[in-house]
Amino acid sequence: MNKAAFSLDNYFFKKVLIDLSLNKSDEFNIDFHPSGEFNEENSTFELLFTFKAKNNDEKKPFIQIECVSQFKFAESLKLDEIPPYFYVNCIAILFPYMRAFISTVTLQSNIPPIVLPTMNLTYLAAPLKKNTKVKVGGN
Repeated sequence: MNKAAFSLDNYFFKKVLIDLSLNKSDEFNIDFHPSGEFNEENSTFELLFTFKAKNNDEKKPFIQIECVSQFKFAESLKLDEIPPYFYVNCIAILFPYMRAFISTVTLQSNIPPIVLPTMNLTYLAAPLKKNTKVKVGGN
């Protein structure tokens, strides 16, 4: 059996901001922003995956959640050697955790929970690749 090309090592929720005073309506937009940092010394990738919810007419989100995850590649790579499927799949692997957390934290806020549907987030692969930098120095 072949070893997986990469695996999820860890994830945690770095920032959870909820300001319901900014929520003026039941209708709101959601947005995702992925960025990454690749460590060529140990072939690890840190994905920062941000979720925002805001009303159509507001500039500030009433919910912002940031999740950080670490992925480890099975073999040593340089940034330009990361396979294209990684950028799609790392988001797809992390999304169920983010989705569940959003539902739980909004439910615990005693508001109607935000329950995200299963989503096709392949459109986020290009922005993730564009927003990925090489980690300089340290582990």
